[in-house]
Amino acid sequence: MLNLGILISGRGSNMESILKSIKTKKIPINPAIVISNKIDAKGLAIAKKMGVNVEVIESKNFKGTRSEFDEKIMEILVKYGVTPRNGLVCLAGFMRIISPEFVKKYKNKIINIHPALLPAFPGLNSQKQALDYGAKYSGCTVHFVDAGMDTGAIIIQSIVEIKNKDTEKSLSKKILKEEHRIYPQAVSLFARKKIKVLGRKTIIS
Repeated sequence: MLNLGILISGRGSNMESILKSIKTKKIPINPAIVISNKIDAKGLAIAKKMGVNVEVIESKNFKGTRSEFDEKIMEILVKYGVTPRNGLVCLAGFMRIISPEFVKKYKNKIINIHPALLPAFPGLNSQKQALDYGAKYSGCTVHFVDAGMDTGAIIIQSIVEIKNKDTEKSLSKKILKEEHRIYPQAVSLFARKKIKVLGRKTIIS
């Protein structure tokens, strides 16, 4: 069975949705470790309550480079069996750009969820970008992480309609509901070896 590592920075709601799906046997994967770069991340308490190991590497006062920080992350992942050979890394509200070294070592083994229909509206404040642009639809995307900003191969997307009355807050809430639905689905597909990456495309069997 594959080992799962989840990286968080805050409340960890996507982490929680994945862990709940594992607990109800919907995903055949071992939740090995949750790592946060913030000691006060609310998701740490949730993970502990669900019986998952947690570790913290604070980025706030870290003196080294991004690569050196990620080296520490990778050491912890390997310690808990989340290796490039036998692991999956999920970014769940992890508010750091990961280094090219990390991406290279865990190629096609790191996935992320983004609150927009990529390639539209990458980066921060995607919901605001969609509203400012006058988009009629937005949504969320689970994708593999590569060296670019939200540019990795797309695994699953879900669409939400943008109403005239929508605000950034209401749109975020609608999108988050879909995030909680499709992120566990993507993890399950990966764990069941149903995803094949061919260049920019993923083939789901």
